[in-house]
Amino acid sequence: MFLLFLLHSDLCFSFTQVLSHNLYTVLCIPHDPVALEDHFRDDDDGPVSSQGYMPYLNQYILDKVVEGTFVKESFHELCWTLTAKKNYHPAEKVISNRDAFCLWCLFNYLSEDTYPLIMVLDEIFFLKVQYLLQKLLTTARSEIGEMELGEMLSSLGQGISVWQFLDLVTSPKILRGISMETLSMAIQDLYEEIIQDVLKQGYLLKKANLRRTWTERWFVLKPNVFCYYVSEECKEKKGTIAIDKDCGVRILPDRDGRRCMFCVKTPTKTHEMSASDTKHRQEWVTAIQTAIRLQQSSSVSLHRELQSRRREQREQREQRRLAREQELQRLAELQSERERQQKELEQLREAQKKGRRSHDTRTAQAKRTARRDAATTGRKVKRGRGGTCFYAGRDAAEGDGGFAPETKDSGAGTTAGAFLQEALAQEIKARQDEEEYRHAQAKLLMQEEDKLQVLLRMQEEQAHFVERAQREKQELQQEMEIKNKELQEAQRQLEDVRENRQRADRDVQVAQRKLHQASTNVRHWNVQR
Repeated sequence: MFLLFLLHSDLCFSFTQVLSHNLYTVLCIPHDPVALEDHFRDDDDGPVSSQGYMPYLNQYILDKVVEGTFVKESFHELCWTLTAKKNYHPAEKVISNRDAFCLWCLFNYLSEDTYPLIMVLDEIFFLKVQYLLQKLLTTARSEIGEMELGEMLSSLGQGISVWQFLDLVTSPKILRGISMETLSMAIQDLYEEIIQDVLKQGYLLKKANLRRTWTERWFVLKPNVFCYYVSEECKEKKGTIAIDKDCGVRILPDRDGRRCMFCVKTPTKTHEMSASDTKHRQEWVTAIQTAIRLQQSSSVSLHRELQSRRREQREQREQRRLAREQELQRLAELQSERERQQKELEQLREAQKKGRRSHDTRTAQAKRTARRDAATTGRKVKRGRGGTCFYAGRDAAEGDGGFAPETKDSGAGTTAGAFLQEALAQEIKARQDEEEYRHAQAKLLMQEEDKLQVLLRMQEEQAHFVERAQREKQELQQEMEIKNKELQEAQRQLEDVRENRQRADRDVQVAQRKLHQASTNVRHWNVQR
């Protein structure tokens, strides 16, 4: 994640050489300078893009890294040196470069895994920034309240970068009533707690395994190891106690003039220790039990466990967002399909109406034509009959045979029959057309009914999808509330451990002053004797 700070612009070839050499050194990887030249052999003398350097970085450096073989803090310091030189230019140097580096690491630890590294100030990420600042201010004994701090964060907009965070920490509002020494100690304590996974540290009396003598040592408790040094500078380590799931811690009764005793049991040894008072002893026992619980749950550290929970919550939110988008897309497709079906139904209804009007028009026209032809034929028949009577009377008067009138009468009857046949044929055709239109209408009605059934099924499916989406949303909201409660409970436990450690540190300082005073009194008493 820290490398995202470095690879965000074009790089010159000489810079990539220096960067690669430093990465080889810090990550404890054998140097391979020829690989870089071979990788960019076909490039010109211009700048090297970050996209071109990334394959080399992945293949020749990152893929060769072995976890646990290098010091992470050295790698972080390299990244800080390269990024701060370009981005961190405070108007007034309020905090030291070491303190700025510690804040930079803390921010990156809690930020998103994308470049540019920011904390989006919504829901969990707002709480993370507020938690980080609240822890820092509580350690520094600041007077800024949680409400005032929330108002300050709300004014920052939708996101905050690491450089904005550094400016915020060094602003006069935050530093009100805080000395630089107190702020530096608070930053260092928070860095040790979150980045270096220090659960508790302080002075204890330890009983030697061989000589059985009691010696004061500076102890540092981490989730997997319990180290002790000569002094709090942690320069000379005197020993380590490995913490695993088979370890245990038990309070011991007072004996041999020693009070507030407890022991840490490992599969091979039992280490006896003595605290300054019962309160400190209980704090140490609680912290050691926390370390054992983390080992039993296969957790690397308490903060990393919280980080994994935050990552799971981010993944769950992303999955829910994708599910919502897919559901909305499916609903949109269903809506468009329903609109298409409705358009088809409307088109079918319109076609049906047009066919019905056309059928009615043709039927009415056929009927009018048949009536007109029938009327015309009737008039012709009447005229034909009148002419036949006239010719028959004249022939009777003249005594002629009347072949011509008979011929005319026969021609008129033939014409009337032809007209009648044509009218009958038209009526039959009109009835056939009417029957065809009725069949077409019935077919359209069946299609309309089928489309309507499909539309109803789609509406039911859509309602089912909406109901299921709402139910899943409620379940996810309940799950989110449970996760948030668990996270808040874990943060509260961590805060308790932190407060206990601070109280232990204060008590140790008081005890040291008393011890110093007692030593001074003893020396004065010896001088007087």
